[in-house]
Amino acid sequence: MTDYNEERPRTIMVSDDEEGLRELLTIVLEGEGYRVIAAECGREALDTFRANKHDLDLIVQDLKMPEIDGVRLLGHYQQEAPGLPVIVITAFSTWDNAVEAMRLGAYDYIKKPFDTDSIRQVVNRAVERKKFLESCPDELREEIASRPEMIGNHESIQSVMQMVLRIAPTDSTVLIHGESGTGKELVARAVHYRSLRKGAPFVSVNCSAFTETLLESELFGYKKGAFTGAFADTEGVFQAADGGTLFLDEVADMSLTTQVKMLRVLEERKVSPVGSTTNSPVDVRIIAASNKDMLEEVSEKRFREDLFYRLNVIPLSLPPLRERKDDIPLLSGYFLAKYAARMGKRVTGISAGAREMLRHYDWPGNVRELENVIQRHVALCEGATVEQIQLVSQKAPKAEEERAESSEVVMIPDHGVDLEERLADYERSYLREALRITDGNLTNAAKLLGMSYRSMRYRVKKLRVREEELV
Repeated sequence: MTDYNEERPRTIMVSDDEEGLRELLTIVLEGEGYRVIAAECGREALDTFRANKHDLDLIVQDLKMPEIDGVRLLGHYQQEAPGLPVIVITAFSTWDNAVEAMRLGAYDYIKKPFDTDSIRQVVNRAVERKKFLESCPDELREEIASRPEMIGNHESIQSVMQMVLRIAPTDSTVLIHGESGTGKELVARAVHYRSLRKGAPFVSVNCSAFTETLLESELFGYKKGAFTGAFADTEGVFQAADGGTLFLDEVADMSLTTQVKMLRVLEERKVSPVGSTTNSPVDVRIIAASNKDMLEEVSEKRFREDLFYRLNVIPLSLPPLRERKDDIPLLSGYFLAKYAARMGKRVTGISAGAREMLRHYDWPGNVRELENVIQRHVALCEGATVEQIQLVSQKAPKAEEERAESSEVVMIPDHGVDLEERLADYERSYLREALRITDGNLTNAAKLLGMSYRSMRYRVKKLRVREEELV
């Protein structure tokens, strides 16, 4: 565990109505060096929390307890001690409780039965984050606390989290591999904010978003008059990140010419702006990322081998969401809370039918796609529960689309359903997305949806799509 030169032991409250489990957790956590206080019911847990909340570093609790249940307790903790991490343990329905716990601000969720190594790992990570935030300067603490952690209990994502804690204090270059939407920039930020550079800038650049010439200007800067439109000296992202961390996303998309210049910068720690003959020293930590197989890129001569080994000092691989579907409830609960709060809506749950659709979909867009799906359905939801999920994956290969369609489960609630209104909602979502993609151009949106301009305009008016989308 990280040494923050503290003398007081960290204090954890364990609350569970099973005496055997309380004793087990106490033994395990005291063995890790923590001070443990225990409560056997909800009322005792609340009283113990209020008597010790200024000394508590973490709460580990069951969701189902007599007198006051864990969900109500979470509400008290959030209101009276915001920022205090809570780990929820339960043997009951993973989906309902995970979504509710994450919606109410739980730090993590563990399902019984669990092994002692898992609880040690999750508890240590939660306490480390609290200690880390306490060590941050005041001006950084709120910004860092507001950034989401990697969320998940799957072994693969837990391994990534542990590696982040190990490598962050070093200054080694990191190469992150993962499909689009798996959270590569989130990991890069986690490394930066746990490093000695956390008070300096974190600068991100997507290498695939620029042409070769523009990327060089973006990376290294340029001098006035270096090319048409260069009206003043401009620093590049290397200089902007001086003292901090530079995140190079989709690094495999760099041209070979730019790769040569990048290699020189990494070797000499100096940059030469476009149009300049002088070099300026820079001090940055490089974290690179790609969704491509970098070894294949090297073997096919699309990426320089020497640059690859310069970047691949510490490799990190992020798993796709389809390989850790047990984490979907946790992620869904987090995104549900995030967007309900942002939109001022009282959306608190996801129906059984919607859960089945989330479970069985392959998620070609990974966590980013899941976040977008939850955001869209919170926006469209008119009640407290997201009743049905509509999955639109425009970039998925045809086989992926067919697999997703074949796995959709239609559930009709006991109170019935207004089919015409559901179909109208479904059509609205397509109309809005087409208008978003085409910046509100009705003609182009109609082409995307395979209909005439007149039919498009009629449907937009009939379904009362927002006026601002027609600008």
